[in-house]
Amino acid sequence: MVDPSLLPSAFLGSMEDAAREQSISFDRSVVVAPRIAGKAPSPGTSTPIPAATASSVSAGTPMEGVAVVSTTDASEGVSADSAASGGQVPGSSSLPSVPPPSPVTQNTAHNMSISERLEHALEKAAPLLREIFVDFAPFLSRTLLGSHGQELLIEGTSLMCMKSSSSVVELVMLLCSQEWQNSIQKNAGLAFIELVNEGRLLSHTMKDHLVRVANEAEFILSRQRAEDIHKHAEFESNSAQYAAEKRDEEKMCDHLIRAAKYRDHVTATQLIQKIVNILTDKHGAWGNSALSRPREFWRLDYWEDDLRRRRRFIRNPFGSAHSEATLKAAAEHASEEDILKGQQSIRSHALGNQNSESDSLLDGDDDTLSSLEEKDLENLTGPVNVSTSAHMVSPAVVVKGTLSITSSELYFEVDEEDPGFKAIDPKILTYTEVLHGKWIFTEIRAVFSRRYLLQNTALEIFMANRTAVMFNFPDAATVKKVVHSLPRVGVGTNFGLPQTRRITLATPKQLFKASNMTQRWQRREISNFEYLMFLNTISGRTFNDLNQYPVFPWVITNYDSEELDLTLPSNFRDLSKPIGALNPKRAAFFSDRYESWEDDQVPKFHYGTHYSTASFTMMWLIRVEPFTTFFLNFQGGKFDHADRTFSSVSRAWRNCQRDTSDVKELIPEFYYLPEMFVNANSYNLGVMEDGTMVSNVELPPWAKSPEEFVRINSLALESEFVSCQLHQWIDLIFGYKQQGPEATRALNVFYYLTYEGAVNLSSISDPILREAVESQIRSFGQTPCQLLIEPHPPRSSAMQVTPMMFTDQMQQDVIMVLKFPSNSPVTHVAANTQPGLTSPAIVTVTANRLFAVNKWHGLTGHQSPAVQDQQYQLPVEIDPLIAAYVGSHRRQIPDLLDQSIHISSQCFVITADNRFILLCGFWDKSFRVYSTDTGKLTQIVFGHRDVVTCLARSESYIGGDCYVLSGSRDATLLLWYWNGKQSSIGESLGREFTTPRAILTGHDCEVTCASVCAELGLVISGCKEGPCLIHSMNGDLLRTLEAPQQCTRPRLIQSSTEGHCVIYYDKGQFCLFSINGKLLGHMEVEDSIKSMLLSRDGQYLLTGGDGGVVSVWQVYNFHQLFTYPGCDAGIRSMALSHDQRCIITGMASGSIVLFYNDFNRWHHEYQTRY
Repeated sequence: MVDPSLLPSAFLGSMEDAAREQSISFDRSVVVAPRIAGKAPSPGTSTPIPAATASSVSAGTPMEGVAVVSTTDASEGVSADSAASGGQVPGSSSLPSVPPPSPVTQNTAHNMSISERLEHALEKAAPLLREIFVDFAPFLSRTLLGSHGQELLIEGTSLMCMKSSSSVVELVMLLCSQEWQNSIQKNAGLAFIELVNEGRLLSHTMKDHLVRVANEAEFILSRQRAEDIHKHAEFESNSAQYAAEKRDEEKMCDHLIRAAKYRDHVTATQLIQKIVNILTDKHGAWGNSALSRPREFWRLDYWEDDLRRRRRFIRNPFGSAHSEATLKAAAEHASEEDILKGQQSIRSHALGNQNSESDSLLDGDDDTLSSLEEKDLENLTGPVNVSTSAHMVSPAVVVKGTLSITSSELYFEVDEEDPGFKAIDPKILTYTEVLHGKWIFTEIRAVFSRRYLLQNTALEIFMANRTAVMFNFPDAATVKKVVHSLPRVGVGTNFGLPQTRRITLATPKQLFKASNMTQRWQRREISNFEYLMFLNTISGRTFNDLNQYPVFPWVITNYDSEELDLTLPSNFRDLSKPIGALNPKRAAFFSDRYESWEDDQVPKFHYGTHYSTASFTMMWLIRVEPFTTFFLNFQGGKFDHADRTFSSVSRAWRNCQRDTSDVKELIPEFYYLPEMFVNANSYNLGVMEDGTMVSNVELPPWAKSPEEFVRINSLALESEFVSCQLHQWIDLIFGYKQQGPEATRALNVFYYLTYEGAVNLSSISDPILREAVESQIRSFGQTPCQLLIEPHPPRSSAMQVTPMMFTDQMQQDVIMVLKFPSNSPVTHVAANTQPGLTSPAIVTVTANRLFAVNKWHGLTGHQSPAVQDQQYQLPVEIDPLIAAYVGSHRRQIPDLLDQSIHISSQCFVITADNRFILLCGFWDKSFRVYSTDTGKLTQIVFGHRDVVTCLARSESYIGGDCYVLSGSRDATLLLWYWNGKQSSIGESLGREFTTPRAILTGHDCEVTCASVCAELGLVISGCKEGPCLIHSMNGDLLRTLEAPQQCTRPRLIQSSTEGHCVIYYDKGQFCLFSINGKLLGHMEVEDSIKSMLLSRDGQYLLTGGDGGVVSVWQVYNFHQLFTYPGCDAGIRSMALSHDQRCIITGMASGSIVLFYNDFNRWHHEYQTRY
């Protein structure tokens, strides 16, 4: 548009009148005069110029009196028109902008012609106009016509001419011609409307397209922005998580390092204390006289034997007489019903669904657990595979900490900042050994699932050092995760179950069903004690939780007579009834209580107390540390009233029959631990109301000593009366009479909080309520896991299992005599005849070091009536290399011994597989290993500072591994490890020097005899002059065996896994000791004994000596049971076959004699009943 402010006022004034009559062209910037036919424009009238042309004229250039618009405004007009044209037009998607012409000075303009001026003014706009004409040529040639109908724009020639022309004159002439003006006025309106409509349509289409594209672009951008934000957030989250994991890992590593330092400090302290103990012991270099030595206190060690018996006592540096624990005053107790009814009912809050246990058979591939794939754990990297919070459950305390598992080790670190830990009595913590524990995977022997507070969230891990540790976890999922991070050991090798993680996670019912122990018990391959301990172990009973201590039955009812006749049924308890139902009057009371009980919250029950609780366990063991300290901690630091203290076995039994709040069963210690009845630490347990001082437990008249009470109690447990009804007691405690209608009928229902599945602690969110529930569970006791829901099968009778046991199978006592060509005395005999061996044999060694491997065929001809025509075969076949004199060099040990050595049976050890002989006595202070196959030397072992004088080996384990003990003139013993796999002393064959496991000191002179028992972890040794000593297998001196004065020079030592040790001294003196150092018996014989053996159960002793007579003795009282026919030469060595049916003696005449043996014939039940 022309800006009016730029036009001269005269021009505006002259146009006002004409404007009223003018018509508006399609371009508002073009003013067209009204056309009058036949009238030419007057010379004085100015011809209007189209806007495009007008705007292109140079500023300040007059054109026939019309003022020219300025360049800037003209360009604005063009842009405004192009915007009004409706956007894009076909053929011209975008019009190029027209830059303003270069300014022309006033002097130059006067000198230029009109054509030059036009060309200069339109030099930039002309190409644009030409392009418009060309682009719109089809449309313009059709609509823009002259006065005679001719085409103003001839498509083709004129356009091409215009397009190719560089002059602007033709363009200006066309635009200024009258025909152009008329055609514009006549046709352009309609054409413009079409153009506008078409432009509008195109613009709407383009707008929609642009909006759609813009929306799509915005959507894509927003999605990308969202993805960017998500990725950024994810990156930040991953970064934070990684940083947190790294922090935790660093924290854990730091924790482990600090814990390792702590453990190293503890180990160093223990080593220093051990050195001090060795030096200051009465047998040490700085030992004082016995009078000035401080008093020694003892505690029960956590070491378990194969039957899980804890019998070993060790020194207790923290022990005391607890003189500060003055007696508590007797308090009156409310009745049991008042206590139970008065407690706030928690059943409605706490009861959860019964914990359903899948009883599916243990079939299919092991370790297939859907909740956790093993491959998830294989990809774990870094030092710690699993780290979780856990509580370590120990007998007296439960401490919170962190359990960490690497690829080869298990760690537990107590949280010392935990308020609960800080509140624990330090005296209790001194008996909790693994607050900062570390265990190597190779030490782990078994992993059991356990309950804690009736929840299946715990694990108990059994170690190679015969201790166990128990952990409770936050939930069952963590338990599975931990199990899958531990080695695949199952529940050990004792129960006939595969060593898989699936077995570890199996329920007690599944373990019971899958194991072979019930069948072995029925066949009498294992004892009643062993079977009961098995049931306790798999049902969740543990020494680590006093609320779940193993439970054993009362079996004897007579605690008053002077003699106990174990053949009288009246002396035995009826095991088909629970302890509370034995007395008919009391049973009626409990039955009435059950029937009359009315409480919507608490279900009916017969007994408000349990047969096994932590307080009962501590009461039974109050005289034995650490249970004394546990009891005092439980009782607020004071002993209980003397009348309530366990002081008499007879009184305890009477209370269990009369008192309505006492239905206690026994603990396993009643059958193996005589020390529990002795107040060895002199505790002041108070005075009863009748004036009796409470000290040692008052035993029944028929037991003259604690050892005799335990022995008779064990005999009763293993008796035929108990064997034939023990399955009924198992039904009550572990079986189908434990819960449900059968329990009601059997009068065997306890308070509901004692049963598994009665409460789900994880569902209780209120911490106060949860603490109340946990407290009640602890105080009421816990019923074992139910193992079977049908009656337990009875035990087969002894007559049914082994009928030949009760017949005279052998008329003669001597089976055979085998004479070797060499007349040298047979100084050593070993009988490794167990069925699993590839070559069972009797290995003999003579005094001139000639050995023989004699094949063992067994006593098959004697044990069962064979087919008559079957050729009789002797039990032992002589070594063919010895018999034929061919290759006897393979049976001769050529190396000479020290001249001062007197060759005896104790100079030799034969490995359990009969493949190697160990021999001592060499001048170079070594002992050596020889192959029995080739006779060649395979290893020389150095370690002593003087000649080695005796050797002994422990019982063998799977794979032939065992401990070898060497004693020397240097007054020390060294404990070595025999590696059965590599058949050598030491952990690995490649090492140049082997190191002993332990060095045992305390003797003053040459060690002459020794015995090592791996199951008890004890070494017993004797020296030329002086007492015998008992060491632990880690080198601690535990006891000195003080023998009678006439027993001075120990010559032979035999120890049994039952805890007895028999020592033979010079001049026919025998002594019997307990493993805790107590002298139990002494006898003197006429013969000079050269060899002795103990039976596997430790009840019988075999002796042989210069008189050539084999005698059988009862160990506990040294009563002679039997004497075999005498031989014509002295006995130098002795061995028992694996089945204990054959005694093999090595004679001074160079032969061996086989005697038939049957320990059963001296069993009390065999003698009285058959």
